[in-house]
Amino acid sequence: MKTCLQYDQYQETGVREECGVFGIYDFDGNDVASSVYYGLCSLQHRGQESCGIVVSDTKGDRGNIAYHKDLGLVSEVFKPDTLSSLHGNLGIGHVRYSTTGGSTRENAQPLVLNYIKGTLALAHNGNLVNAASLKEELVYGGAIFHTTTDSEMIAYYIARERVHTRNVEEAVLHTARRIRGGYALVVMSPRKLIAVRDPFGLKPLCIGKRNNAYIVASESCALASVGAEFIRDIEPGEMVAITEKGITSNKELQQKERAHCIFEYIYFARLDSEMDGIKIYDARIRSGRALAKAWPVDADLVTGVPESGLTAAKGYAMEAGLPFEIAFYKNSYIGRTFIKPTQKERESSVKLKLNVLESVVKDKRIVLVDDSIVRGTTMANLIQMLKKAGAKEVHVRISAPPFLYPCYYGTDVPSNEQLIAADHTTEEIREIIGADSLGYMKIEDLQTMVGDLGICKACFDNNYPVPAESEKKGFTNEEN
Repeated sequence: MKTCLQYDQYQETGVREECGVFGIYDFDGNDVASSVYYGLCSLQHRGQESCGIVVSDTKGDRGNIAYHKDLGLVSEVFKPDTLSSLHGNLGIGHVRYSTTGGSTRENAQPLVLNYIKGTLALAHNGNLVNAASLKEELVYGGAIFHTTTDSEMIAYYIARERVHTRNVEEAVLHTARRIRGGYALVVMSPRKLIAVRDPFGLKPLCIGKRNNAYIVASESCALASVGAEFIRDIEPGEMVAITEKGITSNKELQQKERAHCIFEYIYFARLDSEMDGIKIYDARIRSGRALAKAWPVDADLVTGVPESGLTAAKGYAMEAGLPFEIAFYKNSYIGRTFIKPTQKERESSVKLKLNVLESVVKDKRIVLVDDSIVRGTTMANLIQMLKKAGAKEVHVRISAPPFLYPCYYGTDVPSNEQLIAADHTTEEIREIIGADSLGYMKIEDLQTMVGDLGICKACFDNNYPVPAESEKKGFTNEEN
C-alpha cells in the first residue's frame, strides 16, 4: 500500500490549518476505503491531529456501517489490515485539527451516531457562532454529549429532525437552517451521501466524478489524488444529495452575500487546488505582485519561507524584476514540531527544520516573503539565521495584513494577547524581529488575489459576515 506524505503543520507558532472532509459513493459497488484514504492523504495539510474513515455497503443490511478513527496522521492511523477490513461502496473521511486542547480520540471524526432511525455519520469542517445556544437547547432536552465539538451538536440536530421528516435530506436541510457560521458538512446514512456548504461560502467544498462514482471533498486536489474529474464547486448555501437514484441539488439556503475565507487563498488551500473558480497558485502569485507594487525595495534577490511563502515570493520577484532564489533547505523528516511542549523547544525546532544556503545569501540584500507574522518568534529566528550566514540586509514582506482580530469560523487565529500586531506598530515589529524593513499586504490589495469574489477578511478588519453570539451558561465552542 502506498503511504501519504507527512506534511509539517504550518509553522509552529503560526495560524493553524482547518479540517478536511471527503466522501464517495461508488455506484458499481466497489469498496471505497482506499479511495477515502488517498483523499485524506491529499488533505493532510488541513489537519494533522486525528483522522477517520466510515464506510457502508449500500446493498447490505441497514446499519452495516463500519469505521475506524484515531489520533495521528492518516498513514499512522490506517495500516493495510485496517483498510482491508472496511468494506463498503459508500464512505466519508475526515482529517482534524483542533484549536482549544481538544485533541482526544473521542473528538476524532467522522462522528458515528446510532439513533431511532438507524445510523448516521458526519464529518465537519468549520465552526458555528451559535453553538452555545443550540447546545444549551439540546442539553436541557436531555442530550448527553461525549465530545467537545460543534460537530456532535450538528449530528444530534440532524438525528432529532430525522424523526419528524420524510428522509435524511430534509433533516440535514432543517438543521442547516438552524446553524450559523462557517461549515462544510458531509453526512452519510447507510444508503446516502449528503454534502452541504454554509450560505456565505466561508468553508470550501467541491464535487467530482470517477467512472460511476461521485466524490465530494474540501479541495480539488483530493479529487485528483483518486483519479476523479473535478466537476464544480458546491455553491454556498447548496446541499447536494447522492443516492441510488443519482445526484440532486437543493439551493434553498442560498443568499446573495458571499464571504469566502481569504486565508484559503493566502495559505490554507494546497497549491494545486482550484477553489470557487480561482487557481490557488495564481492567487498567490498575484499576492506577491501586489506586495512588490506596495513595498518596493532595493535588493539583490527574493526568497520565501518554505513552504508558506515561496509562491508569493516568486510573484514578488516577477513584479520587481529580481532573481527568485531558494535560500533555505527544508528537512522534511523532522516531524510535526507544533507539538513541542514549550515555546523554547518550538523555537529551537525551527533550526532543525530549516537550514540557510550560505552561498545564496552571503553579501546579498534579501527580500524575505512569508504569509503571516503571528507572534514574531519564528521570523526573528529566520532573520537571525540569514544574517549569521552573511546576508547584508533582510527586508520582510508579508502576503497578509496584520492579524488583529479573532476568527469565529474555524481558523485558529490566536488570542489578541498572542498577536504581535495587536499591541505593536509595524515599526516596532520590525525592530523586534530584526528586519531592515517590513511591509504587510494592504487590506485593499487582498481583492486582487481573487477578482470580484466576495471574501471574509474579518481577522484583519473586524468586519464579520456572521456576528458571534455571547457564550451562554458556561457552554463553549471548539473549532473543528
